[in-house]
Amino acid sequence: MRQLNLWPDAPVERQACVALPRRFFIGGFFTKATVMKKSATSPAAFPKAEIGREMKGSDCVVECLIREGVDVIFAYPGGASQELHQSLARTDKIRVILPRHEQGGSFAAEGYARASGRVGVCMATSGPGATNLVSAIADAFMDSIPMVAITGQVFSKYIGKMAFQETDFYGMTLPIVKHSYLVMDVKELPRIFKEAFLLAKSGRPGPVVIDIPKDVQQAKFQPVFPKTVEFRNTYVTALQQCADEPLQQLLALIGEAKRPMIYAGGGVISAGAAKELKSFAEKTNIPVATTLMGVGAFPETHPLSMHWFGMHGSAYGNWAVDQSDLLIAVGARFDDRITGDTSKFAAGAKIVHIDIDASEHNKNKRVLLPIVSDVKFALSRLSHLAKAAKFTAPDIKAWHTQVATWKKDHPFRFDEIKHIVPQEAVKALYELTKGDAIIATGVGQHQMWAAQFYRFDEPRRYISSLGLGAMGFGYPAAMGAKVACPDKQVIDIDGDGSFLMNVQELATAKIEHIAAKAMILNNQHLGMVVQWEDRFYGSVRGNTVLGDESNVGSPDNLAGLYPDFVKIAEGFGVKGRRVHLKKDLRPAIQEMLDHDGPYVLDIIVPFTEHVLPMIPAGRSVKDMLLK
Repeated sequence: MRQLNLWPDAPVERQACVALPRRFFIGGFFTKATVMKKSATSPAAFPKAEIGREMKGSDCVVECLIREGVDVIFAYPGGASQELHQSLARTDKIRVILPRHEQGGSFAAEGYARASGRVGVCMATSGPGATNLVSAIADAFMDSIPMVAITGQVFSKYIGKMAFQETDFYGMTLPIVKHSYLVMDVKELPRIFKEAFLLAKSGRPGPVVIDIPKDVQQAKFQPVFPKTVEFRNTYVTALQQCADEPLQQLLALIGEAKRPMIYAGGGVISAGAAKELKSFAEKTNIPVATTLMGVGAFPETHPLSMHWFGMHGSAYGNWAVDQSDLLIAVGARFDDRITGDTSKFAAGAKIVHIDIDASEHNKNKRVLLPIVSDVKFALSRLSHLAKAAKFTAPDIKAWHTQVATWKKDHPFRFDEIKHIVPQEAVKALYELTKGDAIIATGVGQHQMWAAQFYRFDEPRRYISSLGLGAMGFGYPAAMGAKVACPDKQVIDIDGDGSFLMNVQELATAKIEHIAAKAMILNNQHLGMVVQWEDRFYGSVRGNTVLGDESNVGSPDNLAGLYPDFVKIAEGFGVKGRRVHLKKDLRPAIQEMLDHDGPYVLDIIVPFTEHVLPMIPAGRSVKDMLLK
């Protein structure tokens, strides 16, 4: 578990910056922030440093961002961050996108990072501006997304005195960041920004917070820009590479296996190891099942793909993992939506776990062979060792026959009815885009259907809040992904409840000319909660109807639909269309795809559909619901 605690016994050697030594993850280990023995603000501390011209702290922040290659920042201004915005206004090297809510901006920064692999950057003012970033910071932490969140803070002299719009954002975010900084000396800014970006993207990626008081932004100084930074822990900048011995042990286990499976998680995508995973799977002829975080890490149209497994994953993927005798987990965390009852998860398998984060080993599930390594290196080295040893893939024809039978007999499916069903809409989108699109989602049933009925053959194409499960994520994330990948179709598959949480970002998309599309599967209910009510609570509705309960909108009752998303879109100057008839579905989707700006397609669907398969929370594969 990535538990981030202070080290109360550690000396605070940084003299000018309140950045208490605390645990953060880099390259597989918890470590403490580097403390320079020399003054961290003098050229002598950084032999290869560059001395800049005299400038304000806020100008230095902008210069640091430029030096880190930042080309876009999602930022909402306020009193404590105004100096930073003034400095940003004086450069044409960074695009500043004004969200209509700080949460929208921070989710957009995540979408940018998830789609591109680069560090996403967001910024807000102190107090409520900063606290509105918390959900995205927590989301980035849980899903290991590289992000730097910059916040303005009240004047240094007012810190701790309950000044107007003051919050202890440094303390507030300690459990959900890799590292936090409260900058109390302007001279520390160049080093801190250099460290922050390295921390955000190194090892297991994650969010870093930099909190800057207004007087620090205003102070003038001559900055010293380091070209590199050093850390006490040697694992910080070095690539984590495992020895050959455990990899050779793994190859020996593969040689003995009769029913092997690869379980691939988001770490494969973070490491840029999709190519290496494919090569390894093909060399060993082992089927691959991914997590939702790992969707796209292995081509879903590949014969060895068992797609994704877990609570709402494929029946065949779940059965294959359950019946395996060797389970090779790569860049995965054995979370509860995958394992259910951990005591019954892959109970008959020898488990090997390759992960860069040693704290994940044996955290949720005991394993036979834990391997601490960058997964790209480990997979590449495995293929090399297998070739050098003239490795022969085991004879597992009977296993392939079994998994092929499961895939044939129990595909993702839905029943055709007179109305458009959500699964049908996702399938139509996949066919019309030919699988060549980036799909963002909100959180709920639509999130699962998007992963079930859209096939992803490349990484960074399925953009979703998975560890935190934050509603309102979809459309802002789609905006960020579109900014990162302007030449790709980017569509947010959303629910009416989730979309409404950040609907104001339609204004951002319109004004900033961001052609992110939204395809709303509108069932007038909080669908996933309704499904649980139907399955486990006798269908008692506990505040899950989003419209007028006396006149609930549906495909058969268009007059009761609430709100009118087409009118809302038009109010923002965004093109919108509603469909409820099957004959109009594909033409409407094509119109959305052909439109050259943002677009809202409101598809009216019945609320009675359930996401299946389903393994009830805390249960096992044996309890999987198929109907």
